[in-house]
Amino acid sequence: MIIIGERINSSREQIAQAILSNDAGFIQKEAKAQAKAGANYIDVNAGSFVGEEAKHLRWLIEVVQDVTDHPLCIDSPDPEVIKFVLPMAKITPMINSITLEPYRLEGMLPLVVEHGCNVIALCQTGSSMAKTTEEKVKMASQLVEKVTASGVPLDDLYIDPLVYPLSTDTETTLCTLEAIEQIMKQFPGVHTTCGLTNISYGLPNRRLVNRTFLVAAIARGLDSAIIDPTDKGLYESLKTALMVVGKDKFCVEYLKAFRDGGFE
Repeated sequence: MIIIGERINSSREQIAQAILSNDAGFIQKEAKAQAKAGANYIDVNAGSFVGEEAKHLRWLIEVVQDVTDHPLCIDSPDPEVIKFVLPMAKITPMINSITLEPYRLEGMLPLVVEHGCNVIALCQTGSSMAKTTEEKVKMASQLVEKVTASGVPLDDLYIDPLVYPLSTDTETTLCTLEAIEQIMKQFPGVHTTCGLTNISYGLPNRRLVNRTFLVAAIARGLDSAIIDPTDKGLYESLKTALMVVGKDKFCVEYLKAFRDGGFE
């Protein structure tokens, strides 16, 4: 299970303030905490700073790489920003994200191929975002076709079928779970991921909602998630679910996480 640590995102007020004040210590504390908690990639996002995104993202990359050797997930919808900062990555990063929009697809795929990156692909076009199971699977199929045709191996592709807040769309969970299962079956070798905490936006006890959805998604085949790995309740649900569905032989990872203090 690939864990992408979501905490260094400029949509969070504390992160935005740390970026504006050049508070490297705060950012580095977040990076180290996520790495210690089990993240495979550290997501870095400065998208809230329109017009200055590239400058701030460059700073984030420098600051995070000073304290961890974990690979980054470079998070921007702008191919020019990705092109500007990508050479700074010391270890081959993941790119988050492409869509079926021609500008993003054609602008980023050559960079993905050139640098040998993993890439997250969202089930959306320039005019619509997939909501039904059928839309999600159809767009996933189009992404698989276009991305692999460009020379990107299927194993480097992470499809995000998109999940929306349950508070505004009560059908989103079932549609996303069904899409995950169908995508994983139809395209052996591809990966699925999602911005998991979107599911609980606007609801009380968000952590319980997140944990419950994560377990259900793993049971359907989800093999990556963009989450807060420092949320011990979520992390223990992840490890337990992987064990229960047979993806942790002899319970090795579950027992290791327990011994290492990863559980509440």
